[in-house]
Amino acid sequence: MLICFFIVFLQLQLKTTKKQTMLEYVDRQGSNCFKWDCPDVQGNLPLWVADMDFKAAQPIIDALQERLNHGVFGYTQVPAHYYEVVSKWFSTRHRWHTITQQNIIYTIGVVPAISAVLRAMKKDTTRVLMFTPAYNCFFSSVRNLECQLIESPLLCVNNHFEIDWNDIEHKIKEVDVFLLCNPHNPTGRVWTSEELSRLAQLCNQYNVFVISDEIHCDIVFPQNSYIPYATISHNDNFCSCISASKAFNIAGLQCANIFVPNKEIYERIDKAVNIHEVCDINPFGMVAQMAAYEKSGDWLDEMNEFIFSQYDFLCHFIADNMPEMKVTIMEGTYLGWVDISQYLNENICSSAIFCEQLAKTEHVLFNPSEMYGGHNYIRINMATSRDNLKCALEKMQHFVENI
Repeated sequence: MLICFFIVFLQLQLKTTKKQTMLEYVDRQGSNCFKWDCPDVQGNLPLWVADMDFKAAQPIIDALQERLNHGVFGYTQVPAHYYEVVSKWFSTRHRWHTITQQNIIYTIGVVPAISAVLRAMKKDTTRVLMFTPAYNCFFSSVRNLECQLIESPLLCVNNHFEIDWNDIEHKIKEVDVFLLCNPHNPTGRVWTSEELSRLAQLCNQYNVFVISDEIHCDIVFPQNSYIPYATISHNDNFCSCISASKAFNIAGLQCANIFVPNKEIYERIDKAVNIHEVCDINPFGMVAQMAAYEKSGDWLDEMNEFIFSQYDFLCHFIADNMPEMKVTIMEGTYLGWVDISQYLNENICSSAIFCEQLAKTEHVLFNPSEMYGGHNYIRINMATSRDNLKCALEKMQHFVENI
């Protein structure tokens, strides 16, 4: 009896130890990473660029090591198993059952994917509607393709961002494309089935093509669920851009997929991807994505738990020490969105100046909301160690106490 108890105890200890060590913080300084090593960063604590300071899941590292040991890194053919892995992940994890090899186009990243799709769908005058604030590369993609941008500002209601349906229903009648971010960067919204269904109904009614950027889909907090746009769309007049890059911290390996259910639109997008030479992924990106989806679910679960604990810490620290700031009620992503309006004054009159002065005096880097078409907010990357987050917040507290 005593031996059996000891064995069970030992198994629990081993399981706990494994869980505690699965997520490993790495000091990235000196590794030529943009977040820590670009010239403007040196000497600062950077909680800005949207990648993580955690080592990738061990199955990903093992798969990359095996591929590295092969020693030849020529052009890569994507095998049928690649599509099977992607399909199984989304079917099992998110109840999205329609992904096949015939409706997936692989490419080097979600931003190139969005640009290629816009090129494929472009008319003489293409009007693109999107929620703001929005991921900054949305603006550049629309602008670089000489499309007309139409913004629909989200409403902040009781510290929670919501869709302004009156605004959307008015503007959507006049546009060609709706550029959706699901989950939403930078507000941390995870759109509900009801919200997406209503949006899909409007896009269907006015024949608006939807591009759904779903790169943050696997970073979702408890009590919330990511709903793939593909599972609620009222037609096939859309595409979804997906990648393991954000959730598994493999963005530098450059691998993404475009789901296109309509055959004619698929051919147009595939042509744009090839014309603009974003059609060849590197062998490491493909291998990493397959290992992420096939073998790294436990790592992802632990990472999500940690990010939620970081968000909880962020909320409590600000409430206790900078109560006039407000942390947006988040539902996903690892990017905190914080209202600093009560700390602005005639000398520090914008979030851009706030971040500039914070970097100058306290050597902490956050993103100002002006980058995303917003005002009076800062974006804080929580995908780092607790010590780094705590240090950055303490420095911000010192800064606001001396404004």
